[in-house]
Amino acid sequence: MDHLPIFLNITDQKCIVVGGGDSAEGKITLLLKANAKVRVIASDLKSSLLDLKEKKVIEHQIRPFSDEDIDDCKLVIAATDNLDLNRKVSESAKRKNIPVNVVDCPELCTFNMPSIVDRSPVLIAVSTGGTSPTLARIIRAKLEAMLPQSYGRLADLINGFRDKSKSSNTDREKRRQFWNKIFSSPIIELFLSGREKDAKEEIQKEYDSINANHQSYGQVCLVGAGPGDPDLLTLRALRLIQNADTIVYDRLVFPSILDYARRDAEMIYVGKKSALHTVPQDQINQTLVDLAKQGKMVVRLKGGDPFIFGRGGEEVELLIKEGISFQVVPGVTAASGCSTYAGIPLTHRDYAQSCTLVTGHLKDGSMDLNWECLVQPKQTIVFYMGVANIERVCGGLIKHGMPGSKPAAIIQKGTTKNQKVYIGTVSNLAEIVEKNDIKPPSLIIVGEVVNLHRKLGSSNLDRIL
Repeated sequence: MDHLPIFLNITDQKCIVVGGGDSAEGKITLLLKANAKVRVIASDLKSSLLDLKEKKVIEHQIRPFSDEDIDDCKLVIAATDNLDLNRKVSESAKRKNIPVNVVDCPELCTFNMPSIVDRSPVLIAVSTGGTSPTLARIIRAKLEAMLPQSYGRLADLINGFRDKSKSSNTDREKRRQFWNKIFSSPIIELFLSGREKDAKEEIQKEYDSINANHQSYGQVCLVGAGPGDPDLLTLRALRLIQNADTIVYDRLVFPSILDYARRDAEMIYVGKKSALHTVPQDQINQTLVDLAKQGKMVVRLKGGDPFIFGRGGEEVELLIKEGISFQVVPGVTAASGCSTYAGIPLTHRDYAQSCTLVTGHLKDGSMDLNWECLVQPKQTIVFYMGVANIERVCGGLIKHGMPGSKPAAIIQKGTTKNQKVYIGTVSNLAEIVEKNDIKPPSLIIVGEVVNLHRKLGSSNLDRIL
């Protein structure tokens, strides 16, 4: 890290700007927004700055710069077209240990002016260390689009409860758990959707409940992590992961997604492979309950979507029984994500008017499928967890009337940089699995839409990855 990012309080503090042109105007405007007392030293001012002078918003002195000008000031900005003058201002400020910024001259600066996302009192500063102001502005624009204007009002609302929370609860960890619960609850969504009064009332209820010594459990959030690519996380999923006290995750969660968690978050791995369960499902369910009863904000992180072959329903049933607050955050399921990255649309007006998602094995390891329904024409079938039973899957389809020539594909490690797509037919898919030693996580797609991979596949993958 080349610079230490800090936020400086310059309210009612004297700040000096040397220069009165376009470059100076932007800096002066920024200083005024931060409530500084701005003195401008320049031979002349552009018209917009003259208006500020006439309104006594800024002080203007028409004379050459001297060392004494910066005595007792908070910071200095040099914004002239004269490099020698800019250097003189910089050296003078450095001698007196006053922070100085010289426009477009990083080597003369002791601090840089960042691009700013202003949601006061929430502020986000983006800096490239003076190497590329344009890149900083582009990043700022992306952040502007992501952050609602109401975040500033949200910070003010929370601040109204902060002092009361401190005085009523001296346990720092419990206060953090309280606010984590608030920020991961629907209350925040309520506020951001414009129902600010309702949100305030709900926070007050939570606060009153704690002060009344009511038993207060944490919350469990079942969060879909998507099929692999971290960029497919939803914004809500990302926010919950970042706030979690504990993350309970499985094998299909891409490792870099875990990097979004807090450094002090507890990480519990409960991954499973086909027929090899690291932790039994009943034990996972109970673990979620136990953690929530400790007051923790728990994220149960699952590959794909929690309610599509993710056993989220089983976990929620116990949470309801135990009176644990929960929420479910959908994720991009493997059928959608992997097929898209492979260039295989699941539906197409010419080939498939329906799509069926099927699990390749049941809880006891058996497979009990409605074969007659699966072999109907004009549909796409997606098999989850079917590689281990590939011979039974393909044999069952052919036995019940599906042509062996029906196009089929296997997508291994879909949406990741290690994605591989194997194209074949129902009759030779088992052979492809054996020949290439294909292992989970893999997805099987059966249907005429598979033929579109030749047209859409490679260019789509290059574009996305």
